[in-house]
Amino acid sequence: MSIQLHVDQLYWQIGNKIILNNITFNVNKGEVIGIIGPNGAGKTSLLRCITNQQKNTKTAVFSGSIHLKNKIISQYSAKELAQHFAHVTQKAEAIFSLTVVDIVKMGLLPHKSLFAIDNDHDKHQIKLALKKVGLAHTEKMKYSQLSGGEQQRALIARALVQKAQILILDEPTNHLDVYYQHQVLNLINQLNITVIMTVHDLNLASEYCQRLLLLEQGQLIADGKPEDVLTETQLSKVFRLPCIVTQDTLNQKPRVFFSLEQKKATNIDGVSKHE
Repeated sequence: MSIQLHVDQLYWQIGNKIILNNITFNVNKGEVIGIIGPNGAGKTSLLRCITNQQKNTKTAVFSGSIHLKNKIISQYSAKELAQHFAHVTQKAEAIFSLTVVDIVKMGLLPHKSLFAIDNDHDKHQIKLALKKVGLAHTEKMKYSQLSGGEQQRALIARALVQKAQILILDEPTNHLDVYYQHQVLNLINQLNITVIMTVHDLNLASEYCQRLLLLEQGQLIADGKPEDVLTETQLSKVFRLPCIVTQDTLNQKPRVFFSLEQKKATNIDGVSKHE
């Protein structure tokens, strides 16, 4: 596997608060990586650093390096970064009034001059992307008319038109029901590009990610396959709640269950109160 992205000893502090602390990992071409951890662990902050969108205030301390294809991220222009990264966020209220085709057309911007007119090839790419995500029938609809799952698929279509090599997603299933959660993540798995995403649901992360990064208070606690990261001891400590990890009989992936009832008889370190 060829390395697309290398994060080395990444440190980010704002005032007295350490956001990320000495994080190091590689991203290989074609991997689907899930970033997991409790609220405030630094998941979204890590995505911002990867795409060079961190806030460098007067009180900020930022060190370490992020290399994209052997070149430091900060040496790329915004337009160049947009040719490598496509970013799908949780919410996109600012584009609600646009049509679906207008949303997808935005993917052309990193590859065209400001006043360039869309040609037949561009229009064909837009139609292909919409067809690939199952939205060919919606191109004239308003983005606001789509369901939550359809909106996410429209943004993924935009990323396809953008021809980015790495897809960055921040909680892509956070506001979706169960059906659309699986629909969107299954689509992401079929794109055959590198994916880095934050995932709140550990069982979805287990099923759809090839590799997981577990963060706690800005530190990288574990990095590996789902079966190596999603262990009872590790998760109980990080999430401060006892859990049981089993194996799904259908896909042979770990299944995580947290139990408040178990906490009554066990402390957060897994030691019985009666011992």
